[in-house]
Amino acid sequence: MKMTLNQKQFDILIQKLEVFARKQPSGYKLRVALLATLGYAYIFAILAATLTLLVGIVWLMLNTRSFNANAIKAIIFLLAFGLILVRSLWVSFPAPTGLYVKRKDLPGLYAFVDELSSKLQAPCFHQILLVDDFNAAVMQRPRLGLLGWQQNYLIIGLPLMLALTTEQFRAVLAHELGHLSGNHSRFAGWIYRQRLTWYRIAEGLGAGGNETSWFIFERFLKWYVPFFNAYSFVLARMDEYEADRCAAELTGAKNVAEALINVDIKARFLENPFFSSVYKRVQTEIDAPKIVFTEMKSAFLKEIPSTESSLYLTQALARKTNNDDTHPCLRDRLNALQCLPKNLEEISLPVTMKVSAAREVLGTALDKLLEHFNQIWYDQMTTPWRQKYAQFQESLATLKKLESKSKEDKLNTEESWQRVKLTLEFKGESVAFPLLKELLDIDSNDISANYLMGQVLLNQQNPSGIKYIEKAMDRDIHIVVDGCQIIYSFLMQKGDTNAAQLYKQRAEKHYDKMLKAQQERECIQTNDKFQPHGLSQAQLNSLYQQLSGYTQIKTVYLVQKTVEHFPEKALYILGVKRKVGFWGEVDTPQKNSNLVQQLSDELEFHHNIFFLMLTGEYANFEKPLRKVPDALIYKNHQK
Repeated sequence: MKMTLNQKQFDILIQKLEVFARKQPSGYKLRVALLATLGYAYIFAILAATLTLLVGIVWLMLNTRSFNANAIKAIIFLLAFGLILVRSLWVSFPAPTGLYVKRKDLPGLYAFVDELSSKLQAPCFHQILLVDDFNAAVMQRPRLGLLGWQQNYLIIGLPLMLALTTEQFRAVLAHELGHLSGNHSRFAGWIYRQRLTWYRIAEGLGAGGNETSWFIFERFLKWYVPFFNAYSFVLARMDEYEADRCAAELTGAKNVAEALINVDIKARFLENPFFSSVYKRVQTEIDAPKIVFTEMKSAFLKEIPSTESSLYLTQALARKTNNDDTHPCLRDRLNALQCLPKNLEEISLPVTMKVSAAREVLGTALDKLLEHFNQIWYDQMTTPWRQKYAQFQESLATLKKLESKSKEDKLNTEESWQRVKLTLEFKGESVAFPLLKELLDIDSNDISANYLMGQVLLNQQNPSGIKYIEKAMDRDIHIVVDGCQIIYSFLMQKGDTNAAQLYKQRAEKHYDKMLKAQQERECIQTNDKFQPHGLSQAQLNSLYQQLSGYTQIKTVYLVQKTVEHFPEKALYILGVKRKVGFWGEVDTPQKNSNLVQQLSDELEFHHNIFFLMLTGEYANFEKPLRKVPDALIYKNHQK
């Protein structure tokens, strides 16, 4: 469902609310509560109006003793309408999936959770689940939708327990239980559930095809859901800090800080090198590994090299809090706990564990659980693993053919590039390096080749790789953030902090600029500035020929939107006006949507383009588009 707030408006609103929440926390919470109540008030007002009309008609019929057909039809309509509304708003939440564990099977885990729940005065959990994610979470599932009656779930990732010490795991669970502890958090939890519920209502009504319900709720939901989400977003972020404070009071700020740091480092370690090395086996092994979780347990008990840990920590601390996630970044959370030293090098890296929380809390049951998750992973991966193995064998055969052909004949550019990528994948950087150099000798400005060469050289600890990545970034704005991150990591490894910080700042500025560029390109307004399209006659002829195949199109305008950020990346506006019969039509939005989808799929136009339907809701755009010189590029003269 299309909401009324775009990302820019969302960010601005959140920024204002964060200031207001800091200055007047009580006033902010009152507004959130009133806004949440407004949703209920709207629903019950409609239901009350329906019931009042129904009772009124019945009362009139009884008093006048007149039972005419129109009155009976009205009663039937109101009953049906009320039933439709109730059914539309009865939102069901699916239960979480995972391994449901019972108290008798894991008494140690339940005792561990019970102790924390008691100290934090958190409600008891109806179910505890173990999952294969590197995460822990609490979930409250309302059995009656908007009416509540919560069922509490604690979801624990076994990989998380394998990665942490018992005290660190205690701090993580204390944070999660902190979301349900105390009046503030219960209120925040209720607001969080309302966010999910309203989105489910909006999605359900939008996709359910019930035009009556959608007609009643559409305008309200388009305003209410994104606006309420922005308010609750700020509260959710505040609640993350509150949960950290709850955990710190119970387990100590030092343990919470260590847990946060360890979770970030171990999560990155799990992704790479652990799982990357597991998946790399598909090149040589036809069957998926059968004991991945057992291997994971052993890997977490070994020491992560300090150079890798330092790099992971640096990357984690470089992240900034943004509006994509309610969770604050690691740096902000450590700062709130007063555990962020001025000199970041003073932050302690995780030490080697002797015993994991999984072994200490789960005891001997851990071995059976590892077998269970080993089997689940193997069953899930068996088919895709074999498919990937077959693809690798095919790619390996392709590489052999290319190598054989290169001895007899010169490869074209596409074949040379394919050979470089396959060689890098199967034989490593040292073998691929001379091939990549040959490719750059042919075309020194090739973006992908420069970018890859830079990565290869930096992986070999050769600083000359920076100039290759710089050259690629100069030619492609979309790789600047990742390119700066690669160079930043390399310089930090070398201890050149000052130079690394410059690349970090450059990445942050470029990221902000990219966001602004995206925001100014994602919506079009009548007061925007437009300029001529600037296309050649050959390009216009091609468009004209393609558009002539759509008999439902009447006129087409093509202009550029004048943009502030990256103006060299033009945004073209294609304004399309459909033919409409003399008597009009009732399904304009659907017909517009169908035509936009058709044009998007079929039109050959190798530029960034925004399709704007000038029939119906956006008809007022035709006038400003028409004023731009040479904007009219197609007109169908057939009636």
